[in-house]
Amino acid sequence: MAKSNYISMPVIRRLPRYYRHLTTLKNRGINRVSSKELSENMGLTASQIRQDLNCFGGFGQQGYGYMVDQLRTEIGNIMGIQNSYKAIILGAGNLGQALANYVDFEKRGFKLVGIFDVNPVLEGIAVRGIEIQMLSDLPLFLKENEVEIAILTLPKNKAKEMAKILIDNGIKAIWNFAHIDLDAPEDVMVENVHLSESLMTLSYNLSEYRKEHEGE
Repeated sequence: MAKSNYISMPVIRRLPRYYRHLTTLKNRGINRVSSKELSENMGLTASQIRQDLNCFGGFGQQGYGYMVDQLRTEIGNIMGIQNSYKAIILGAGNLGQALANYVDFEKRGFKLVGIFDVNPVLEGIAVRGIEIQMLSDLPLFLKENEVEIAILTLPKNKAKEMAKILIDNGIKAIWNFAHIDLDAPEDVMVENVHLSESLMTLSYNLSEYRKEHEGE
């Protein structure tokens, strides 16, 4: 299937939303969907949806719509979830353990193989069958295991140091929840996640809503 040389990041960030909505439709037994129907569910325009999907080649037919299972499979392939990636978590606090307990990882092709922390009190405690190890054991673990993804839930003052250790030991992707943006070489993918920014966006929207509806 033909593919554009450059796909914008906003389009790429919408792909998981398409996949999630198509999964919901599939689970409801719906076999075919139009761009108009998708737009109503996703809060996008039908034109935007067609433009997004056209970036990756020809999906669907005019006047017929999209086959739900086929489109879902194609988008899954584009995102690479048919692959299997070994992942580790650095930081076994509340957020780290919550992510470790997130069962959807396996459904998306991510296999958690290790959890690390500096707190000796946590050593040996099992989270979903995986015992927490000390961060001092990390370099040897990475040498003995082909890990591709690291999830950072560390304090920001430790994030850069640990990112360097990860990169020096062959990690190619970092999902960073520390309160700092990480830079990395071109061959290492970094996704910086700031939960507080999402919460502040929600706060803004709530504040604007209240202003618009004062006195009602």
